[in-house]
Amino acid sequence: MSSANIEQRIRERGAVLDMPFTQSLYKPLLANQRRDGVQVVRDLCYGDDPRHRLDVYRPLTAGAAPRTMLLFFHGGGFIRGDKSDRENVGLYFARHGCVVLLPNYRLAPAHRWPAGAEDVVSAYRWARTNAEQHGGDPGRMFLAGESAGAAHVAAATLVRRFHAEEFRIAGAVLVSGVYNVHLEKLACEQFGLATPDPRNEPYFGSDFERYRSMSTVELIDEPPRAPLLITYAELDMPQMQVQAGELFARLVVDHGYQPQLTVIRGHNHLTQLYAVNTGDETLTAPVSTFLGIPRLDRPVPAHG
Repeated sequence: MSSANIEQRIRERGAVLDMPFTQSLYKPLLANQRRDGVQVVRDLCYGDDPRHRLDVYRPLTAGAAPRTMLLFFHGGGFIRGDKSDRENVGLYFARHGCVVLLPNYRLAPAHRWPAGAEDVVSAYRWARTNAEQHGGDPGRMFLAGESAGAAHVAAATLVRRFHAEEFRIAGAVLVSGVYNVHLEKLACEQFGLATPDPRNEPYFGSDFERYRSMSTVELIDEPPRAPLLITYAELDMPQMQVQAGELFARLVVDHGYQPQLTVIRGHNHLTQLYAVNTGDETLTAPVSTFLGIPRLDRPVPAHG
């Protein structure tokens, strides 16, 4: 199926969260995705919980200098998901010269807010400590996450209490995340969210009076110290589009910060990530530019 035909089917399906539909489009492509030039080290331990495991994807080609590092946190609505689900992200960016770390993190309902943000910081500390042995440059370390993973990265990056003074990153990428759970609760009818909410309530709890105090947009206490790229899909669910815009607006108006804001055209919440490493660079192009690494259609320099 051509990329044009895939986009047409995505547009016809609309702004839905439909995993079987998404997998029907991309599983055949991902089964044949490029894996060459990448070494994978799996299930390295970065903490005490059984979920505190990460995979490292690194280029096989020799590099003359330490490489850009990318820590990418999967989605899953706070209650599910696994690092293996984003193997395509690890393969793509490692083929383009990055050292990519794909961590798992603790899931709800066994682990509630702010467990995700705490795990992002734990994985970051492990990455800094172990960067050299994997060929990475701790001074060029980016955080990225999608959906629930973006929520965790946003909290870890924008709220001082989670990261302390040693938290130094080159930038962060937030793909279609949850940044205002208080808004989602107040506007659940307009957003078409179920009651009880099968994703938010396991992680944030059912004491709705506390939701404002757990919403990242309400907790930002300093502008980011590094560049920030906020993205959402053109056919994303309404609550994701609204929250991306709100986070952008809050950072600009309340904190005097200028994040980048990008719309991922022709995709919905799920398809934008499943398309990675299939030849579709709708998402990877702006992310690669943000990371300062070459695109698929250009040679990968030896230094990464």
